[in-house]
Amino acid sequence: MSTEDINNSGHPWIWTLAGILSVLAVLYFIAHFSLTKYTRHNEEYEVPDFYGMQFDDARALATKNGFRLEVTDSVYSKVLPRGAIFRQNPSAGSMVKQGRRIILTINSVIQKKIEMPLLVGFSLRQARTELSAKGLQLEKLKYENDMATNNVLSQEYKGRPIAAGTLIPQDSKITLVVGQNPNDEKASVPDVIGYTYKMACDIVWDNSFNIEKCLFDDTVISYSDSLTASVYKQIPSPADSSVTTRGSGVTLYFTKDHTKVARPASQTENE
Repeated sequence: MSTEDINNSGHPWIWTLAGILSVLAVLYFIAHFSLTKYTRHNEEYEVPDFYGMQFDDARALATKNGFRLEVTDSVYSKVLPRGAIFRQNPSAGSMVKQGRRIILTINSVIQKKIEMPLLVGFSLRQARTELSAKGLQLEKLKYENDMATNNVLSQEYKGRPIAAGTLIPQDSKITLVVGQNPNDEKASVPDVIGYTYKMACDIVWDNSFNIEKCLFDDTVISYSDSLTASVYKQIPSPADSSVTTRGSGVTLYFTKDHTKVARPASQTENE
């Protein structure tokens, strides 16, 4: 037998194996290419910021960018219009695959209802704490002669008495009728210069005065600005003893310009 015959007839399984491996390699590359194309391997897109948008507008933007939206929860925020998007997951700016589902929390269309608490018999400070815990606001103090000063005598909503347990919208404003001993009509006007909105209002209320007005200068643009702005002027001032009857109104002026604010020493010491 010649050398050529031996080479042609030797080890036929090698050629069979080589053919099988070639077919498998082709199938692998076809499958890998198809899967990569189908899953858009390494291709990600930035999630838009939907905060504050109405759902229909957000859905149009999401569709344009290849995302799906799903509302799963709602909250109540007085900062946003009703129905506006409050929160999203994944957050704005995240890089995700096209077609990803974006979970949304929206600002409730129907404002949450709160049971009016029973505040009669509470001290003014206790009543204010309870209102805040329930998601309600103090609107005004009305003083009537009574043996105990700042003891809550009755509670009102929209100018009328309101019974405990009555359902009212969250964030509603409540008027408290409180007692005033005839021998205790006067109170010192507190100094709230330099304090932020909530702190200043709390101090005014706790000292038996009403908030007449809150005025903001042109440095205060947004709602969040109003919360962090500081009092730079108040009327009456602490030095003005002509208006010190409990229940009198105090007007507060707010700014974000700290150069206009003379801050209280107590605040400076605490920093």
